[in-house]
Amino acid sequence: MSGTKGAVRRVAMREGAAMPALGLGTWEMGVDATAKADEVAALKYGLDLGMDLIDTAEMYASGGAEEVVREAIKGRRDEVFLVSKVLPENASFEGTLNACEKSLKRLGTDRLDLYLLHWIGKHPVAETLEALDRLRRDGKIVQYGVSNFDLDALREAEDTPLGRRMVTNQLLYNLAHRTIDFELMDWCWARGISIMAYSPLNQAKLESKAGLKEVAKRHGVTPETIAIAWTLRHPALVSIPKAVKREHIDTNRQAIEINLSGDDLAALDRDYPPPTEEGGIEMV
Repeated sequence: MSGTKGAVRRVAMREGAAMPALGLGTWEMGVDATAKADEVAALKYGLDLGMDLIDTAEMYASGGAEEVVREAIKGRRDEVFLVSKVLPENASFEGTLNACEKSLKRLGTDRLDLYLLHWIGKHPVAETLEALDRLRRDGKIVQYGVSNFDLDALREAEDTPLGRRMVTNQLLYNLAHRTIDFELMDWCWARGISIMAYSPLNQAKLESKAGLKEVAKRHGVTPETIAIAWTLRHPALVSIPKAVKREHIDTNRQAIEINLSGDDLAALDRDYPPPTEEGGIEMV
């Protein structure tokens, strides 16, 4: 697969919003200055393939990843669904406003399509949500949500005055880490809250067990493609793998074209069994 491709399908969210189902992660980008050109080229290539969601955060390389993104989206900002996150220690009302301004400056843009609280910290969630809504009303962000929230934290946030404007929860989710399948996924789906799956390949450490190899062979693709396609099987899911090499980006892009059958899913469940009880969330 190479050359320009059309945009990937959209995932519906509450508030009438939608975002691309498959995007580009930037975790660990911006760390090594000598790798910046390759990282920028990778993001541009992904955009050329229609993977028009880029996920980043002020935490990644202390803003370095956002600077990589700035170079990648220069001259094509309107093509991109841009996501960033505020660190918990910065998530007071004023701190959130200031953090957003700094992210916007590093990204070279006047707005974020989606802004998330990276995880729960010392500041009350209601206060952070007030700041996020102020940013929305001021046109600095279009939508907001959270990341690494378990079910109890989501319920608490949902019960705040502005909680029902949350549109997504970004979580660790892959074949090896699927605790959210027990209850959290359905809870979010019932309320129009999408799930953004980070590390869908388990940071390139996902073990290719027999079932995964079997399904990959049946579809004529790599196990990595199937692993990402598995995260995309649910209509409320968005997947944001990170890749720098073109061949890996091609592999990731193929996932959106894969339709897993009941037999495929059963084969994967045998080797990567779903949870049988509530296990909270996992983080890396």
